Amino acid sequence: MTTDMQPAESAVARRVTDSLEPKNWIIAVTLLIGWHTGQWTGIAWGMIGACFAAVVPITFIKYGVRKGHWGDRHVGARSARLIVMAVILLSVTVGILIMVVAGAPRTMTALIVSMLVTLAILTAITVAWKISVHQAVSAGACAMLVQTYGPWMLLGFLLVVIVGWSRIELRDHTRNQVIAGTILGTFVAAAVFQVAR
Repeated sequence: MTTDMQPAESAVARRVTDSLEPKNWIIAVTLLIGWHTGQWTGIAWGMIGACFAAVVPITFIKYGVRKGHWGDRHVGARSARLIVMAVILLSVTVGILIMVVAGAPRTMTALIVSMLVTLAILTAITVAWKISVHQAVSAGACAMLVQTYGPWMLLGFLLVVIVGWSRIELRDHTRNQVIAGTILGTFVAAAVFQVAR
């Protein structure tokens, strides 16, 4: 009976992993914090941030998948992840420079800077160990939303737990890698966002 249930469980886990992937968290947090910062103007800045932190990276990843450089958009192999992370670091850095030169609100720049710092630390760790980027991004997004909208946004961490379950269920990460990603994302993103804004 356990064997019969496994495909259904894996299908649910795959759906969760795909639906709550880092790109979607980044788009959501940039738009939500953008709205809080300056309503429609803030959303416009959020779209610029999301372009460099999510759209450019996922476009590069999908190109790599089409060319056969990595298996899927989650880039499971650690060596391939390092290449992808380097490109994302470059893209996010360019995005920050554009936002600073164009006079983006400090809060919006701080948001993208916190993503850059978190990603830089994740990249350094990934050299030796496959920490969960899904967890770091989702937890970091929730932490910054709590700082922006208040304690009720702690409910978002329920989704973070579900994402963590999906990563373990799919055997993409161990429990320790998921826990480490959650802790790193929460505290690094929150600390940098607090200081930079």
